[in-house]
Amino acid sequence: MTRLLLIGLLLLAPLAHADAPARAERPAQAGIASANAYATDAGMEVLAMGGNAFDAAIAVSATLGLVEPESSGLGGGGFLLLHVAKDGRDVFVDARERAPLAATRDMYLDAAGNADRDKSVNGALAAAIPGMPAALDHLAAKYGRLPLSKSLAPAIRLAREGWRFGPKNAAMLGWRRDVLARSPAAAKLFLRNGQVPAEGTLMRNEDYARTLELLASQGARGFYHGAYARKLAKGVRAAGGIWSERDLAGYAVVERAPLRLSHRGHDIVTAPPPSSGGVALATILNVLEGYDYPRLGKVERTHLTVEAMRRAYRDRALYLGDPDFVQAPVAMLTGKDYAAGLRASIHPDKATPSDLLPGVNATPLRPDTTHFSIVDAEGNLAAVTQTVNLPYGNAVVVPGTGFLLNNEMDDFSVKPGVPNAFGLVGEDANAIAPGKRPLSSMTPTFVIGPERTAVLGTPGGSRITTMVLLGVLELLDGKGAQATADAPRYHHQYLPDAISAEPGAFTESEIEALKARGHAIELADRPWGNMQVVLWNRATGEVEAGTDPRWKGVGKGSSSEASVYR
Repeated sequence: MTRLLLIGLLLLAPLAHADAPARAERPAQAGIASANAYATDAGMEVLAMGGNAFDAAIAVSATLGLVEPESSGLGGGGFLLLHVAKDGRDVFVDARERAPLAATRDMYLDAAGNADRDKSVNGALAAAIPGMPAALDHLAAKYGRLPLSKSLAPAIRLAREGWRFGPKNAAMLGWRRDVLARSPAAAKLFLRNGQVPAEGTLMRNEDYARTLELLASQGARGFYHGAYARKLAKGVRAAGGIWSERDLAGYAVVERAPLRLSHRGHDIVTAPPPSSGGVALATILNVLEGYDYPRLGKVERTHLTVEAMRRAYRDRALYLGDPDFVQAPVAMLTGKDYAAGLRASIHPDKATPSDLLPGVNATPLRPDTTHFSIVDAEGNLAAVTQTVNLPYGNAVVVPGTGFLLNNEMDDFSVKPGVPNAFGLVGEDANAIAPGKRPLSSMTPTFVIGPERTAVLGTPGGSRITTMVLLGVLELLDGKGAQATADAPRYHHQYLPDAISAEPGAFTESEIEALKARGHAIELADRPWGNMQVVLWNRATGEVEAGTDPRWKGVGKGSSSEASVYR
């Protein structure tokens, strides 16, 4: 079994769809799709104990935080899109990080008023209050069947027995090694004699095991209150941060209604704010709805899709932020009439320069974050995207905790019009404020059609939304799970004003045709993303899983496989 990527077959829960044909009441099997076989094994073990999809999600999440600390962990946050089969309810659990109460609007500006990117990305000042520990406790208490002691047991055991350092771990750590070396506790945990460990090195983390045992015995209260909270706050302040015990005690996850839209006879369930992904997805699809784009050639279709992307990302920068702080016009941005207005500004043959769009006065970094999907035999579904922001977060470990802190404060707009680490700009809606959640691109999504149901998600920073969009379009065109994961990717995010394209995404003639329409093209030197797609054909009962091929060939154990729990 691979120790880099594992995609499991998912049999999705029966979700309501108008005029849909008869379908099975529940899946015949349970399946897990995650980016790491250790995590999938942990989830399968919990299912075998009698746990449900939400118990398994706890096991997968905790294990990913251990074996892929570059992507997520207890020091970060995430979004959990759930379908609860017994009452047919969908719910979005917002476990996004929150700004400390001592945070200020201009805390990352220097004396000259310029953004200090090092402070907002590296070191303890970049850390927001994490949400994943609270999310795991919330899942267990409200939706799970097993106690946390059982759901966390596989990750606790693996932390003590050890896991093998993989090629993705090494690739990301090599890029962040010098920053990580600034934190003695992080260097001790992840480096070997100051260097990146060799692939295959046995890694152990006793502190992580003890932290999980604290969660298992005391729940979220043991993490966010009392002696452990005092240790966290003191350690962050000693490293130059601004956390307080009050920050930790005040953290709670928020349940929100998922965003829903319809397109080409399909229902799409996706992430609401503080994710920008679902709103942008709705805007782009609504704009495209006014064209007969499935019949267009690739250049024409790409042109229209890019113009829709440009306008959706412009609106992201202007309007979106934490819904508990900002009254974002979500209904307007996701409405058909608004899309018609945007569509009217699109020239069918010419690109619109971004600086001509009214409103807002860097190259994206390496992929981070992780996504996994689970369904059990009862039809419960969990699609989870979790992150510490940039690879290895802010590269700080508080001694005795066993996990890295996030650098999600960089996802705020540190100054109007100044891009963050992913090149995204923002205005006051996403400005820093005490207790506020930063805007995110994470977009866990369900697609439900007349005969097929799919779940998909991916890491990739600012490119997450456009990757999910292109995946949705592939599915709407009738493509299978693997073809959807394989499909070439391109991206436009308003600023910088250029189409970013994977190697091989366009032919030379297609590039020239797009340039003739006024588009700038930036060809990436490598592909991006780590999409996982599972597709259930309810008419035939067939289930297929598609794993992103982009990490294949990175090193030993990098091939993928399917896993189903019967």
